[in-house]
Amino acid sequence: MENLISLVNKIQRACTALGDHGDESSALPTLWDALPSIAVVGGQSSGKSSVLESIVGKDFLPRGSGIVTRRPLVLQLHRVEENREWAEFMHLPRKKFTDFAAVRKEIADETDRETGQSKGISSVPIHLSIYSPNVVNLTLVDLPGLTKVAVEGQPDSIVGEIENMVRAFIEKVIEVFFYACGLVL
Repeated sequence: MENLISLVNKIQRACTALGDHGDESSALPTLWDALPSIAVVGGQSSGKSSVLESIVGKDFLPRGSGIVTRRPLVLQLHRVEENREWAEFMHLPRKKFTDFAAVRKEIADETDRETGQSKGISSVPIHLSIYSPNVVNLTLVDLPGLTKVAVEGQPDSIVGEIENMVRAFIEKVIEVFFYACGLVL
């Protein structure tokens, strides 16, 4: 099982590096869409990021009011035997972060690089790997929180954009579930 999780992690990273991040506007299915993942879904400011931090045992995600998670965060957890913890971003190869406050800042900075200083969103994921003796090998996806109304500085279309992004991840998870159960729909 560990080899399978490692293979899926490598394929997810390769997909993103090649520009395949499950773009819902594509008419054809992508390899990214075929890979299993666990998506963290819920309303804005409902505690999704706090759940992820509890799983990792570190405070490393941006905090604030309103929409904070504006891009999917693909969080790959890697259990290591070493007695130390570090994080690596796919967009910063070979740079190890041991200060998790710096991880938080880099997530915010990389989000701004893709979406600008506005409160807009992007479906292009940020890939973060965390290596620790205190985690299990697992891949989770943190998604923007669902909302009913756009806040100041957001386009009116943001509600639908977030719903479409979340739906794309949920549909993929449901497909994997049904295939795992042997059901054919």
